[in-house]
Amino acid sequence: MLETTYKSPLHHTVTAYPTDFWNDSCSVEELTYAIEHGAVGATSNPTIVEQVLRQERHLWEDRILELIARNPSWSDEDVMGKVFEEIAVKGAELLLPVFEGEDGMKGRMSIQTNPSLFRNVDKMVSQAVYYDSLAPNMQVKLPATSRGIAAIEEATYRGVNINATVSFTVPQAVAIGEAVERGLERRTEEGLETEQMSPVTTIMVGRTDDWMGVVTKRDGITVNPQYLPWAGVAVFKKASRIYQKRGFRSRLLAAAYRHHLHWSEFIGGDVILTIPSNWQKLFNSSEVEVKDRMDDPVAPEIIEELYDRVPDFAKAYDEDGMTVEEFDTYGATVRTLRGFIASYHELTRVIREDFMLPNPDVK
Repeated sequence: MLETTYKSPLHHTVTAYPTDFWNDSCSVEELTYAIEHGAVGATSNPTIVEQVLRQERHLWEDRILELIARNPSWSDEDVMGKVFEEIAVKGAELLLPVFEGEDGMKGRMSIQTNPSLFRNVDKMVSQAVYYDSLAPNMQVKLPATSRGIAAIEEATYRGVNINATVSFTVPQAVAIGEAVERGLERRTEEGLETEQMSPVTTIMVGRTDDWMGVVTKRDGITVNPQYLPWAGVAVFKKASRIYQKRGFRSRLLAAAYRHHLHWSEFIGGDVILTIPSNWQKLFNSSEVEVKDRMDDPVAPEIIEELYDRVPDFAKAYDEDGMTVEEFDTYGATVRTLRGFIASYHELTRVIREDFMLPNPDVK
């Protein structure tokens, strides 16, 4: 771990325990702050890159206009794709000292494959291999859909450090862990290197919570409202126990923050916490005690009520709660994929309407 002079709660988290944190953005300003406070990774996706363009337009406007001018035959999607790559590569550059200081085991920048490809294994793998080539410290995000699981195995076999995303449940985490192991074992059988690979399994704990809120409201299910924020925590802690028991080499990562339990309850675990900048600053100014809570069980009465009253929690919590084919129709998967795909198209629209075909009626 690279040392800093900061002694904030997040810095203490990553220096006192094996717990790492990443910046949940590739914004230059936000990533710089995060690295100063101990972050050893970062992530991007279409939603994040759109936000970066809005926040840091001054850093990218000239480059976007240059790309358009130099490539007169490029479509709006071509330009968007190149900008998407370059923003991630800039994040990778900021993290390169961490990557080099940690002998390549940390300091990676996650970049997401086109979410619209979630049904096409070959195209996902092809894009993953390409993204992996953009910088020495890239981590490539692939979705935990039925076809995405196959892509995760194949991309791992081809030497790509994957970050499985669109994942909310224990059965998805287990399927990811198994797919990564198959990919790594195939590499070992062929004498290919695996020691420097650092695959990651994301569980979007906040979106797990969100979905429980949606289904209880939709289906008229009454549960203790204080229990719902524990759904994602319970899923993540159970997945962590399974990963330890089975020795999966992929490392669990908690994402999609909604409250401080998504940080405080995971302190002490050999896991990664990918935290948005606003939550980092809240945590760093908080008085929440930094102590090991990862092995503290979620109260049995919370698990029991959620499990008995909310069928979608049971699906998320049981290791065999869903088949791989059922991942595609799980509510949180559908909602998140729809959001990522919409953001992909919105990012293309921003490039087209703000840079390629700006409104002539607005000066």
